[in-house]
Amino acid sequence: AMLDPERGLSLTIARVVQRLQGSRLHSQLERQARVSLHKPEIKLESLKEDIKDFLKTSGWEKKLQNAVYSELNVFPSPCHPAAPPEHIKEPLAYMRKAQGSWEKRILKSLNSMCTELNIPLAQKRPVNEQKELLNKWNEMGTDEPDLSLFRPVYAPKDFLEVLMNLRNPNYENGEQPSFRNHLGLIQVPLKVKDIPELKEDFSELGLNIGQLGIDDSAQVPPEFFENEHVRVGQKVLAEQDSAAAQQYVRQGCPTALRADLWALILNVSNQPEDILYYEQLKSNVIQHDLLVDSLIYKDVKLTASNDDYYFVFEDYLYQVLLCFSRDTSVLEHFTYSSATPPKSYIRGKLGMEEYAVFYPPNGVIPFHGFSMYVAPLCFLYHEPSKLYQIFREMYVRFFFRLHSISSHPSGIVSLCLLFETLLQTHLPQLFYHLREIGAQPLRISFKWMVRAFSGYLATDQLLLLWDRILGYNSLEVLAVLAAAVFAFRAVNLMEVTSLAAAEAVLADLSTLKVMPLLQIFLFATVT
Repeated sequence: AMLDPERGLSLTIARVVQRLQGSRLHSQLERQARVSLHKPEIKLESLKEDIKDFLKTSGWEKKLQNAVYSELNVFPSPCHPAAPPEHIKEPLAYMRKAQGSWEKRILKSLNSMCTELNIPLAQKRPVNEQKELLNKWNEMGTDEPDLSLFRPVYAPKDFLEVLMNLRNPNYENGEQPSFRNHLGLIQVPLKVKDIPELKEDFSELGLNIGQLGIDDSAQVPPEFFENEHVRVGQKVLAEQDSAAAQQYVRQGCPTALRADLWALILNVSNQPEDILYYEQLKSNVIQHDLLVDSLIYKDVKLTASNDDYYFVFEDYLYQVLLCFSRDTSVLEHFTYSSATPPKSYIRGKLGMEEYAVFYPPNGVIPFHGFSMYVAPLCFLYHEPSKLYQIFREMYVRFFFRLHSISSHPSGIVSLCLLFETLLQTHLPQLFYHLREIGAQPLRISFKWMVRAFSGYLATDQLLLLWDRILGYNSLEVLAVLAAAVFAFRAVNLMEVTSLAAAEAVLADLSTLKVMPLLQIFLFATVT
């Protein structure tokens, strides 16, 4: 049910106020206000105004603005007050049901691994092991435990099979009016954007607008644009305004400013309290051994350790991912995610709610390739607690949507459908050809999108792509890029006669330039 705008606004304000009231910022503002009472410029007769002025000039007003902006970016706009909470998670019942049964499958896989290997989900580490882990915390990669018996709980291709079987039960045997002509693997009727709508949404990527990541724009000599863009970027950072930073990065981030701009957009400031929190997570890792630790370890070994760009960050990845699995603050994102954190029961207390705990504590079971969400961030942040906070924010804003079933426009189902629709509409010959030879394009592009292209693009290109994810607060650009890659390699793809041959044509994306591909596809395709 839609709300009238005013009612919606007042609900949003109420929610933001309620969320900020318990926050650290709230107590900091109160403390600042009390401190200001002792300042000579604060007069009793104009107390309220003077304190407001003080908070403005001392930069605290900006911090409050950024916190509000951050809330608005992360949390969905409010539903009708009468709507049940599960509608905030996911409005479509059949999607909620599909996500639920997918979660059961994941848990079953995890539990059977426990039983087979005779390993508990969690146990306290003996003191000598704790000491050992603490000593090698910064070089966990040197360890070579035998993980041959562990297997990833699932891989992207298992997840794709589930998405291919999604159906809306309201449409019997595919009699979906406008949807009958969709010949892709995704068979649910969600509304996705067409190129004119995407052009409007991504207008800053237009051909006549300066971009970082385009070497030879006819409009503006790149070095002229770059120097000017850097100057503006420094100003945006000096202003410390999240909203301005988000607008700015739509044209790309200068390498030297990227780490600070992303932190500003994500409202991560790495205060002493944040560093302390990270240290607490670390001590939890030292004390308790979880089965997911082995899954994380194995995933890093299977993916990042073999990657030419990322193998050097192996130790950072263990630190961040192990701490992430212990972080109960991540549970908060389940209020707006279609997923539900898995529960585990203390031995012998199965089904008794008071003995239930979330497992893992953050509610997220890693899958094959999960560590690639963290790897690119290691290029930007070298201080573990800051790297950790940036990753956590990226996850609860964006990445969780890539491995849960929902109807959200940035959710993986919508991205798959957007990708297939763009190809079928704008490259029909290619689409039909690949479909005929049993090489459905989504079978190839799915893994790119699930990993947000991490591990597929060269890192400088990946960071330019992620700039736009942050700038537009949306993952739709992943589907557009996936379609653009097919468009770019269309001539070669028209000649292949098998899925294996199509995969070979698209096996190496490391030489691709993201921005020209996106621009040409969006703004030079005849619609």
